[in-house]
Formats: sequence, structure tokens, C-alpha cells
Amino acid sequence: MAKAAFSAVVLDLFDTLVKWEPARLPLMELDGRQIRTTMPWIFPKMIELFGAAFERDRFIRVYSTVTEEIMFERERDGIEITCHERFRRTLTRLELVHSDGAAVHAAPVERGAALDWRVRDLAEELTRVHMAAVRNVTWAPEGRVAAVRRIAPHYRLGLLSNFDDAQCGREVLADTGVAKLFEAVVISAEVGLRKPGRRIFEHLRAMIGVASEEILFVGDTPRDDVLGASAAGMRTAWISKGASSIPEGIPAPDFIIDDLADLPRILDI
Repeated sequence: MAKAAFSAVVLDLFDTLVKWEPARLPLMELDGRQIRTTMPWIFPKMIELFGAAFERDRFIRVYSTVTEEIMFERERDGIEITCHERFRRTLTRLELVHSDGAAVHAAPVERGAALDWRVRDLAEELTRVHMAAVRNVTWAPEGRVAAVRRIAPHYRLGLLSNFDDAQCGREVLADTGVAKLFEAVVISAEVGLRKPGRRIFEHLRAMIGVASEEILFVGDTPRDDVLGASAAGMRTAWISKGASSIPEGIPAPDFIIDDLADLPRILDI
């Protein structure tokens, strides 16, 4: 397809531009099964703060319940709910106390009232521990970075990511060394919206300042990236990672590539 077919290329972040490797996280048993998780780094902070009042199994149960609730709310409403909010809800329900007897529990408050500062601040501490672990197992393969550098002189570049912490999302992007090449960056945690909802794609389109049909959206997730971008009127390139076909119910992408490193070739640059 000719270069003139698009004026902008917008990328997904995780498993498109950067590689997220949860297999490098520590193993932990949960409900009789082994999972990779950041929890082994969270627990020392909780023990430091609460000592014997901290019960690991109870924390896991409450955290898992909160996570399921948030996943349901995201899907139902097309919204983003941050990692900070996930920890805040968990801490609120645990009703833990500091060693000096000061309650961390945030009592129910009217909508719009300030959150209990102790819960808020501790939730932020746990978020930063969690996100440091996520960042530590996320990196940008050289071929993908080279592809962005090759595309940048020919197209306006944007980035749109479903990610529940804006600070870490932007740090991960900065770690690639090509953040300055993107003139529009949207992290879902910053706008409270998620792919595949049309509104977040429209938000990105308005930032980059071109018509939807002039944008090629590149991502690895069929529903979030291909279906979402197509519904917003954008052209799409699906990173199949070797899959034989697009899942049923997803519109056929304009391009199928194995890796972002292949994108310059299909754009003939």
C-alpha cells in the first residue's frame, strides 16, 4: 500500500512496542495453582507496616475479589480503574491498623469527599512497588525500536495503551528511547477510558489532529486493537505473533504482521 494512504501511525504499547515478560516474575501459589505475580514484593512492605496484624492469605483473598470487581466494571462501563484504586479498595476492606493503633481503614465517605490520606498514601506506596516490578520485566526489542525510528520521518506517530498506571506507562515508553518521536500519547489511566471503546480512540485522534481514516492503528490484541480501531474508522495492522488467523467476530485487519519490526516493510519504507 502506498505511503500516501496514511498520514499517521498509532501503536499499542505492551506486546506491540515493548515486550512484557510476566514469566520473569516470582511464582506464588494461589488457590492451589502456581501464578506469576508481584505479590512477593508487596508482602514485605505490608509486614513492615503492620507486623502480626498482616495476614497474607486474607490480603490475597480481598485483593483477588477487588480485582475481579474492577475487571467487571471495566468491561461493563468501558472505563479504566487504576492500580492505585485497586490497592485503595483492598486496604479499605482489610481495616488494618498501624502499630501505634492508628486505623488505616477509610470509613465510607460521601462521593467527592477526600479519601483518608493514610489509605491513599499507602495505596500509592504499594502501587509504586508493584509497578517497579512490572517495569523491570518489560523491555523494547531492538528491532521494534529500529522500526519506530524508520517510520517516524514518514508518518506522524501516536501511542494508545490500556494500562492502569500512567506514571509507569510513560516510564516504560521512555525506556524505549523513542518516546520523543510520538506527538500524541494516551495511557488509559490518564483519561479513565479503555480500548476497545470508541471514545478513547477518538480522544487520540483529536490529539494527533488527523481524520480517522488517515490513521493506521497497530496492535496485538484482536478485540482491543483491531476491533476497537476499526469501529473508530481507522485502518488496522494486527501483530499476530504467529497466529494462523484473526479470531471469529473480529473484522479482518488491513495488514497482518508477526512483529512490529515488520511494519516498515509493509509500509514500503
